Amino acid sequence: MGEYRLRPVREGDAEAVLEAFLSAPDMARQGDVTDLASAQGYVAWLQGPTRHSFAVCTGDRVVGLVAVGVDEANRNGWVFYWMHAAHRGLGVTGRAVATVADWALQPAPTGAGMERLELGHRVNNPASGRVALAAGFVQEGRERGKFLINGERVDVLTYGRLVSDPWPETTVLSIGS
Repeated sequence: MGEYRLRPVREGDAEAVLEAFLSAPDMARQGDVTDLASAQGYVAWLQGPTRHSFAVCTGDRVVGLVAVGVDEANRNGWVFYWMHAAHRGLGVTGRAVATVADWALQPAPTGAGMERLELGHRVNNPASGRVALAAGFVQEGRERGKFLINGERVDVLTYGRLVSDPWPETTVLSIGS
């Protein structure tokens, strides 16, 4: 599948975003992307002023996303990510999240100057837990019954990573323009 790298999300990424959202039913938890127009709206949202959004690419094709929602007042960020179904299980997501987290925790102008990052995942999604750990996050808690999915309450495991935490030994990806 080639070498993976990161770059900022671009307006022209909507078609690949739609393809990723259609690749697996669980992508519906990432947003309401069902056609090209909604994919274009999602890409515009990703480019908003309170987010740093990075496309995970192989060759010229976007196959995933890692983004950080920014709380500037507290120098915190909420990390979220997804991967096209055909590119899951390869360790790429953990590397991509580690890369973005490392960048976000570096002082500006090299990075985003954040001091704390957070993320969470449903307990029935252990692959996301492996991603969080690979990216240097520490499990901090459990939010009981946080999501209502198909009529059932689902717990969420929460993670944090501080600028002072040990950085993971995960091999990072390159970030380009």
